[in-house]
Amino acid sequence: MAQARNSDYEFDLFTIGAGSGGVAGSRRAASYGAKVGICEDSRVGGTCVIRGCVPKKLLVYGAHVADDIADAKGYGWDIPQATFDWPTLIRAKNREIDRLNGIYLKMLADAGVTLIEGRGRLVDAHTVDIGGRKVTAERILIATGGYPTLPDTPGIKHAITSNEALELAELPKRIVIVGAGYIAVEFAGIFQALGADVTLVVRRDIPLRGFDQDVRAHLAEELTGRGMHILSGTLVERIEKVSGGLEVRLNNGQVLPCDQILYATGRAPNTSTLGLAEAGVKTDENGAVLVDEWSVTSVPNIYAVGDVTNKHNLTPVAIAEARALVETLYNGNPTSFDPSNIPTAVFSQPPVATVGLSEQQAREAGKQVDIYRSKFRPMRNTLSGRQEKTLMKLVVDRDSDRVLGCHMVGPDAAEIMQGLAIALQCGATKRQFDRTVGIHPTAAEEFVTMRDKVGD
Repeated sequence: MAQARNSDYEFDLFTIGAGSGGVAGSRRAASYGAKVGICEDSRVGGTCVIRGCVPKKLLVYGAHVADDIADAKGYGWDIPQATFDWPTLIRAKNREIDRLNGIYLKMLADAGVTLIEGRGRLVDAHTVDIGGRKVTAERILIATGGYPTLPDTPGIKHAITSNEALELAELPKRIVIVGAGYIAVEFAGIFQALGADVTLVVRRDIPLRGFDQDVRAHLAEELTGRGMHILSGTLVERIEKVSGGLEVRLNNGQVLPCDQILYATGRAPNTSTLGLAEAGVKTDENGAVLVDEWSVTSVPNIYAVGDVTNKHNLTPVAIAEARALVETLYNGNPTSFDPSNIPTAVFSQPPVATVGLSEQQAREAGKQVDIYRSKFRPMRNTLSGRQEKTLMKLVVDRDSDRVLGCHMVGPDAAEIMQGLAIALQCGATKRQFDRTVGIHPTAAEEFVTMRDKVGD
């Protein structure tokens, strides 16, 4: 039920940042009768739509065609020598981003949300300045997201981030990627599949720290099997511009010649120009806005959702947080976001998907667990001759039989994991998994046919 408007202010809600969270919250608030404004100093759609997960996934699709062509011969297809043109893919990607940007603009307009172009800055708890234009609002939502950061490594000016990687004029023949998280392994897979020589420089042991150890080890094995070079326990000491490209000097004395070096070593909240201190909004040492479970900041009428809080940096989480907030404020339906069992995927090649606890997390929480693990060569790889294997794993609470975590590395992992996330949200047990009839022949059926526990 919509609340009555406070006519002392120009807007009931004003949102700073028109990314996924900001747009979702603004549209829903407007649908409940609130007068809503939003400002954006870049293109509407935010990191995910404009320069993040959406364009990157389009490049993943484009890169995966290389596998399809390679596998085709085993299925009887005789495909003449195929060629790839990077600029054509980038132009196609840009057209799709333009289309999505237009859809986001239309969604705001259709919802009756007022869009003001420009960078917002808090003047006080109820006032936002956008390029000299001041607007007032009863409530303010901060949804400015984050941006990729670069370290102070000598020669770092020669490096690119994920932003520039999506706009390269040509495909690099040799690329060094520094990092071990989502973004690093995803771009490594894209460039490697498209024919580049890829070296992944990892500060610790293997990629995807924080994921289940079996998942990490299996992915590292498959990436290496595809010809990717993974340098563990390695740091970049210097980047130098030389004739014909770049040279990357490592702390082990190794020198890597390359055409591009991509850093994917971290992101930071977009808060430095927001005027948060002046308005009394508290942040942590990294600039992340501090909020409670209701997305309320240290100023009671100012809220924050998404990557700017640096809690769960995933687009669907930003959307869910924003919608929960608006339900609370404008629909008389107090709702807080539940961070348990957030499913996630890494669109590496092969892809990774997971929901719930890893084996290590479950054990560290004091759980007695049963582990079910299967590693197999999926049917799609038999005729093609591809040697890659799929990994599936279940972490089960021994006392309650409840499934605590599902993990997968292999084709269609993300699509399969979405359904399993629903099962975990419902508190499914291993017995219920066992009683579920599998769809045959599929890879997904392995999740309901694993019967043998892994020994402790």
